This record gives sequence, C-alpha cells and structure tokens, in this order.
Amino acid sequence: MDHLISLGLLERNPGYGHPLRPEFRLTQPGVAAAALAHKVQGVTAEADQDLLRRSWTLPVLTVLHRPSHFNDIKRNLRTITDRALSQSLKTMEARHWVQRTVDEAARPPRSLYRAVNTGGLISSVTATDVRFA
Repeated sequence: MDHLISLGLLERNPGYGHPLRPEFRLTQPGVAAAALAHKVQGVTAEADQDLLRRSWTLPVLTVLHRPSHFNDIKRNLRTITDRALSQSLKTMEARHWVQRTVDEAARPPRSLYRAVNTGGLISSVTATDVRFA
C-alpha cells in the first residue's frame, strides 16, 4: 500500500473509516492505471495471467510496440539489467508473445524482437496509454 501511495496511485480516504482500519481510494492516475490493467487483462487468456505478474513483462511489451533490437529495448528501460531483459524475452518467446529473428547479413548478427499474438495485443494497448522509465 505504501508503494502505491508513493507512486501517487492511491491515497487515504480522509474522514472515513476507523483509525485501525483505514480506507483508501484511487487517485486520478490510479484510476487511469486501473483502466489500463483492465484492458490488458481483457486481451490476455486466463492461462497467461502468470506471465503478466512477472516484473518486466509489461514494460518490455510496452517498448515492443515496434520491432526493436536488444540494446534499443534496454535503452528505453533504463533500470533493467541485461540478465532480466534476456530472461524476460526468452520467457515471452517460449509463450509465443515475442518473436525473435536474427539478421544474418549484419556484422555481428543482431536479433530483432517483435511482439506477436497476445504480446502484440498487450503491446498495442499499453503503447498508447503508458511509458515505463
């Protein structure tokens, strides 16, 4: 709760509730975040909900609204580590949310990642509504 309050998504409901059982309400940014979460959940199958709960799934898919190289994704998500990005991309590739192609003509060969299937739907929903830093 404290983290959501520090992000400005939630606030104490002033004047209501018992001091030992405080009530909270969404702020305007919190309402927008909840609406976005509802859209994302609407395009995701129940079996894929566990992938949405991983730390970097949504930020990576937000960056993949257009095909990108590994370093371009990392540049847009300044706080992600190479290992976390690599694991996230591999997990989403295994679930067919991300497609990886290798440009053999480039020296050295470079991988290009694009959001597909459910990942593409989520990417299109999140790209228009939010940016992760």
